Amino acid sequence: MFSKETYTERRKKLATSLSGGLILLPGNEESPMNYTDNTYHFRQDSSFFYYFGLNQASLTGVIDADTGESILFGDELTVEMIVWTGVLPSLVSLAEKVGVHTVKTTSELSSFLSGAISAGRKVHFLNPYRSDIKLKISSWLGMKHQAVESISSLELTKAVIAQREIKSDEELAEIDKAVDLTADMHLAAMRFARPGMRESEVAAKVAEVALAANGNLAFPIIATINGQTLHNHYHGNTIESGDLFLLDAGAETETLYSGDLSSTFPVAPKFTQLQKEIYQLSLDTHLAAVAMLKPGSSFKEVHLTACRTIFEGLKAFGLTRGDADEAVMAGAHALFFPCGTGHMMGLDIHDMENLGEQWVGYDGVPKSTQFGLKSLRLGKELRPGYVLTVEPGIYFIPELIDQWKAENHLSQFLDYKEIEKFKDFGGVRNEEDFVITPEGARRLGKALPLTIEGVEALRS
Repeated sequence: MFSKETYTERRKKLATSLSGGLILLPGNEESPMNYTDNTYHFRQDSSFFYYFGLNQASLTGVIDADTGESILFGDELTVEMIVWTGVLPSLVSLAEKVGVHTVKTTSELSSFLSGAISAGRKVHFLNPYRSDIKLKISSWLGMKHQAVESISSLELTKAVIAQREIKSDEELAEIDKAVDLTADMHLAAMRFARPGMRESEVAAKVAEVALAANGNLAFPIIATINGQTLHNHYHGNTIESGDLFLLDAGAETETLYSGDLSSTFPVAPKFTQLQKEIYQLSLDTHLAAVAMLKPGSSFKEVHLTACRTIFEGLKAFGLTRGDADEAVMAGAHALFFPCGTGHMMGLDIHDMENLGEQWVGYDGVPKSTQFGLKSLRLGKELRPGYVLTVEPGIYFIPELIDQWKAENHLSQFLDYKEIEKFKDFGGVRNEEDFVITPEGARRLGKALPLTIEGVEALRS
């Protein structure tokens, strides 16, 4: 938790960014897995947490954009609840820690909001990503739940994005801590994994590092010998010498800030010759993208540079041909790189993605609909204070290869006879986290080994 002054200033800035009215920021509720009292791990809504700093369920914050006053709505624990949870701080004491001086019960919220609406005041809220919050908002505001999305406030959405996307020094310090811990998770896996283990054993070692440091997982661990599957959460395979192992994992600290790193390493002590060559091309692509990070650069151009680097590099293997600019414009690179080069990061591992990629990543400009390019989450001009990932990769996806080959898709740029030989290769990715600075960019947290020699040194 930051100081009460931090949260007070954040709310004040948000209030002055709007034309008036009330700002409604619901916190998250507990969510049952299979019955009421067996809940998923609780994670607070990031926008509520950013402005009110409280990681507790069933709270709602209201900011008066006209007066600047903030109110916390919630309920004190009953004795029956304390039997199960233990004694927790009172809402008044929690509110005081974040500079809020007015506390009301949850039952007062509906009448409070209806009174404001009756007085002709606008109630601003963000489009909810959880159905339970959508239902609560519809009840509080007396509308059908189907109407909630259309009535959510674009003015508030833009104001929150403009504030949260620029990270303060104290936020960057927390993200550095999260990335340090994330790096320790990857280093543990790179030292631990051995032929004959299951993927689940490596994933468990990774999770152990985060939990032992009083952190948590920022997202479900990707720990797989099938790196061509971009979000592969299956951990049942036995890893063998000759396999490549792709790990994508991140830690979340007590302050809910996160790290997000990817590493690829051989299960054997050394890469095979082919693995070395593909890995080096992926690394060259990564470094080419990193070199472009600076204020004023378009991240879409960073991504297209990565695409061209991959396409041009695969010519050496006989997989691609023709002009790289033309091929990338047509989308031929997406056979090997069907995703984006990076995304914003902060309190959310894909920061503020619930507010809409078009606004978070593109400032309202419509995204491309082309396969591959449509998966680029960030495409706008970079500014100092942005925190983002850089994670280009090379993937050989058998099902995608089969489909494109059957359609003879973009065959002027792709040699399917040679590509067929790579269908069992898997995938390669390195990922690092950066903050844009006035001079360029700074890598966040401790560095993972990226070079072939550095990776193999950890595997020996």
